[in-house]
Formats: sequence, C-alpha cells, structure tokens
Amino acid sequence: MSDSYQSIQEKLRAISDEIADLAMSDIRNSIEEGHNKTSDIEKRITRARRAIEKAIHLLEAEDTNFI
Repeated sequence: MSDSYQSIQEKLRAISDEIADLAMSDIRNSIEEGHNKTSDIEKRITRARRAIEKAIHLLEAEDTNFI
C-alpha cells in the first residue's frame, strides 16, 4: 500500500478519535443533565464515526485495485 493511503488512514483515525471524544462529551452532558437516553446529536456523531471507520477499513484492504 502506498504512503498516501497510509497517510489518509492516519488522518481518518485521528478524526475518528476526535469524533469519539465529542460523543463521549455529549453522553457525559446527558448524564449530568439527568437524561435517560442519548441525544440525537450523539447518535449522529456516532454514525459519522462509524462511516469513517468503514473508510479506514476499506483503505486497509489488501486489494486496493478498486481505488
């Protein structure tokens, strides 16, 4: 795999970590406010993180001929 793919993967991992931190912050705020459910914002943030994780996985594939 080329260095450019690895560079993109590293950037995506950093973004995924930042998004996970945002989600955890939102969960903490919900708990502190006494809510029993996670917020819609947290759900969207988590969906975005999952999409980024999918992109990372696709770039990790051994066969990168599709790119």
